[in-house]
Amino acid sequence: MEKETNKFHALQLFTDTFTAETVHLTNKAVGIYIRLLSFAWTKNTKPFTTESAYRICQCMDDQCCIDVYEVLEEFFKVDQNCDDRNKKTWIHKRLVKEHQYLSEKYEKRSNAGKKGGLAKRNNATSKNVAPIPIPNPIPNNNIYDQSFEKLWSLLKKKRGSKFKAHEIWLKNYEIISVNSEEKTAEIYNNQIKGIEDDKFVPHFSTWLSQRRWEVEDSQEIPDLINRLKNLGYVYKGCEGQFELFTKEDKNYKIDKFDEKHQIQLIQ
Repeated sequence: MEKETNKFHALQLFTDTFTAETVHLTNKAVGIYIRLLSFAWTKNTKPFTTESAYRICQCMDDQCCIDVYEVLEEFFKVDQNCDDRNKKTWIHKRLVKEHQYLSEKYEKRSNAGKKGGLAKRNNATSKNVAPIPIPNPIPNNNIYDQSFEKLWSLLKKKRGSKFKAHEIWLKNYEIISVNSEEKTAEIYNNQIKGIEDDKFVPHFSTWLSQRRWEVEDSQEIPDLINRLKNLGYVYKGCEGQFELFTKEDKNYKIDKFDEKHQIQLIQ
């Protein structure tokens, strides 16, 4: 019988590095990732199925399953592939490496204790224990068609989930494909080129779902700005998707992708 692998109950995590590596994720996706990391660690980093991931994340609807699968594809590696994606098994290469490192370390320590007496108690909290490396996403480009891959490669800033953007691309391909991949990318790049702060750059999936490529040559916003100026508003410029104004010491904004273009008071 194969000897049971040691189970470690603590997982070291550098919070600064983790935050940097997951800054593009939503809070929901971060929670899913932490659950899957913890689940994999408690199972001694053995492969687990997509269905197990859905259960550990308590998925009750299709959207949750999509979110979980997206995190799996970005941070985990397929250990065993099959036609039914729910039956795929996944591993986390960095966790496996870390678990193996700790197992070998404590195995050596145990053997040394048997030969020369138990190691000193302070060794149990030795600073030499290697911290867990935060994994870099494992690229998996096989699921994306060539047309979308070409479009994605032409974007100046790749904000948001590639997986979600690809789903929207497939659902609206007949509409979007009126333009070439080069033209669609050019429209997106032109719309974001004046945005200095990346947090105001729209996710490409959002940009596609709102059909923002259709407003490239629209004169509606410039006309709207001029009408507000005539009403006494002072135009302050553009910040992300918002046009900013002031009037009588109050600040206002208009979402240029809102069809009604309602002016909103900034609290």
